[in-house]
Amino acid sequence: MAKRIAIAAALTAIVLTGAMGATGATKNETSRVESALFAGGCFWSLESAFDKTYGVVTATSGYAGGRNANPTYDNYEMNGHVEAVLVAFDTSRISYDQILDVYWHHTDPTDPDGAFVDRGAQYRPIVFYMDEAQKAAAEASKAALDKSKVFGRPIAAQISPAPKFWPAEEYHQHFSLKNPAYYENYRVNSGRDQFFARVWGVAALADPGAPPSAANGEYMKPSKPELQKTLTAMQFDVTQQDGTEPPFQNEYFDDHREGIYVDVVSGEPLFSSRDKFESGTGWPSFTRPLVPSNVVVRMDTSFGMVRDEVRSRYADSHLGHVFDDGPAPTGLRYCMDSAAMRFIPVADMERDGYGRFLKYFD
Repeated sequence: MAKRIAIAAALTAIVLTGAMGATGATKNETSRVESALFAGGCFWSLESAFDKTYGVVTATSGYAGGRNANPTYDNYEMNGHVEAVLVAFDTSRISYDQILDVYWHHTDPTDPDGAFVDRGAQYRPIVFYMDEAQKAAAEASKAALDKSKVFGRPIAAQISPAPKFWPAEEYHQHFSLKNPAYYENYRVNSGRDQFFARVWGVAALADPGAPPSAANGEYMKPSKPELQKTLTAMQFDVTQQDGTEPPFQNEYFDDHREGIYVDVVSGEPLFSSRDKFESGTGWPSFTRPLVPSNVVVRMDTSFGMVRDEVRSRYADSHLGHVFDDGPAPTGLRYCMDSAAMRFIPVADMERDGYGRFLKYFD
């Protein structure tokens, strides 16, 4: 978990470069990364929602809109700042309209005086636009939401030009990962989940990385005797004994088909062919996970080295390692073992229960 947080923190530079001192859009033409800025209650929760969104490179908690430079948690409120989240997203994976949709689903845009248990102007909902295109999209999205009357009250969220953004203290970044028990207690008692369930339905509370129907026990890890029967010797060695398959002599290193890669043990979705690239290492390599919450990164000190090991969330399968020498937009290389994964081609995704991911192949 600590290493997963470290990787997420390292990505923050992608967002902050060019964004902290400018009100225009932060855009890298090569990597197609753009920025969006939102306020809407406690930044822990808003950041956590964007962290789980496919196509988001990273989300950073911070302060915006106030009078003083370099605000801190102790003085941002008295100086007129709001708690805000700066989002870097890859436009080839997610659109600004979809980013807006994530925002509307994870705040109460009808409350001008705060959000849930957090009261005060520093928690009011604001969509900060980076350019005229974002302004037009935000206004249209807000109008459509108002017309839908899904909240039963008028939308009070402001749409304003983006001010200078200041990242919050390190202990606030990825708070839900660093302090899961504390955050869960705060979230449950804040009224958020009750509100979202009432407005969007109980399904809106589901973790995007969870099984389609957790009650049915999908993504379960079979017993060791069962795995010894169903897995090949290489698959068992890699997933259960932290082994490594030979480079250039594995199933997917040179596979160019469209589809997704799932855990060979549990079936939990892990990576997309859209994020696969030729690394020259002889192993299948990806720039990002398809479902970030299904990929767990831990420190690996085996063989006298310090590396970032990648494991699956539900089955705890060893998948490979992640390195910081990958291409844009993330700069990461998830170097995976083919033996740890099963490939689901696009044509079979609906049949095999992965139809919800077809939208990424439109």
